[in-house]
Amino acid sequence: MTDVLKYDFCTMHIYDNYMIVVINEGVTVTPNHNSVLLNVADTYYKNTRFVYITHRLYSYAVDPAVYKETSKIDNLAGFCVVSSDYKAKRNAEIEKLFLNKPFEILDTIDEAITWADSVLNKT
Repeated sequence: MTDVLKYDFCTMHIYDNYMIVVINEGVTVTPNHNSVLLNVADTYYKNTRFVYITHRLYSYAVDPAVYKETSKIDNLAGFCVVSSDYKAKRNAEIEKLFLNKPFEILDTIDEAITWADSVLNKT
């Protein structure tokens, strides 16, 4: 499965067990954006564990309160930030403190997919 969903703040690439999300330049991700994630999770991953991969190609801000809501998604198995940018990685280190799920910060999409597979294969 590879659907592409476009929203005013991001583009989501939907695969069988993970999604890759690219947030648009200059966006501030707030808890209100979680309704989109919940909708996608209910539509594509109902009764299926999945991993959220954010490919940080652009500069944007994240309200840490987002992660309180994201942590409530029962079938979310893990969260991964992909970036080669030092600042984005440091920001992700702080964000990691707010999510109550496995959280990894990696350099490439291939590494993220491998990590997602390992998280999903754990019982």
